[in-house]
Amino acid sequence: MQNETDRESAGLQVVTAPVKVLLLDDHPENLLLRSTILRKYGYLTETAATIGEAEKLLDEIDIAVLDYHLGAGKFGTEVASKLRQQRPQVPIIILSATLERRFGGPEDMHLLKGYSSIDDLVTALRSFEAKKRGRPVVVDARDFFYSRINMAMGDDVVLEVLDAQGNWHYVNETCARLLERSRDWFPGRNMFDEMSDLAWDWRDIIRTVAATRETYIDRTYRGLLNLPRKGEEWVWNVLVFPITLHTNETGVVLTARILERKTTL
Repeated sequence: MQNETDRESAGLQVVTAPVKVLLLDDHPENLLLRSTILRKYGYLTETAATIGEAEKLLDEIDIAVLDYHLGAGKFGTEVASKLRQQRPQVPIIILSATLERRFGGPEDMHLLKGYSSIDDLVTALRSFEAKKRGRPVVVDARDFFYSRINMAMGDDVVLEVLDAQGNWHYVNETCARLLERSRDWFPGRNMFDEMSDLAWDWRDIIRTVAATRETYIDRTYRGLLNLPRKGEEWVWNVLVFPITLHTNETGVVLTARILERKTTL
C-alpha cells in the first residue's frame, strides 16, 4: 500500500484532513477574531474561554494556541502542562502580552500578543502543521526575537546582524527597504564591500564590539547606512551590541534610527 510520501512522489494529490486548532482566551472578541481569520486560512477551530472548557477539548485538537494570562490568577500554561502530559505530540503556542515573564514550561513557541501579527501566528501554525504531517520544518525565530528591539526603539528602526568581518547574516524589512534591496540579497555579502562610502571607523567599531563584547552607542553619526539625498542631512541614533551567531562565533547586532532629517540647501 502506498503511503502519503509515495503518493506525493508519484504526483498524486494527497487529501489531508484540516488541522483543528484550540484557541483559549478569556476575551470573547479575541476568540471570535482569531477563529474567523484562521478559518479563512483553512483551519478548523475550537474555542474556549476557561481552562475547564479547554481541557475538555484536548483529545480533539491538533495544535493549541493558548493565551497566557486568563485573569483571576489563571494561566494558559496550566492547559499547556496538562496537554503535554496527555498528548505530548501536540504543538503548543503561547500568546502573551508581557516581556518580563520567563517561560520555562511546556510551550513550543511564544508569540508576543499585540506585537506578533496574525501572519506570525499563521506562519507558526503552518510550520507545526508540516511537522505534524512528517515533513521537514525550518522555523526562523529571528523575526520574533528582533521584533522586541523594534518594539523598544520604534517600528522604523533599522536592524542588521553581522559577523566580526562585516558579513551580513540578517536584516529586517526596514533595512532592506532603506537600501532598496530584497532581504534575501544580504546574507553572505559584506557590508564594507557593498557600501564603499561607509566610514572606515565603522569597521573598527564592529570588530571591537565582537572582540570585547561591549556595547557601542553613538548619537551623532550622519549618513550611516547610505548617503542622504542631495539637500538633506540625516542624524542617526546607533546602537551596536554583541550576539552569539549560529556558528558560535561572536557577531554584532547593529540598530539605527533616524532622529532627524535636516535640509541643507
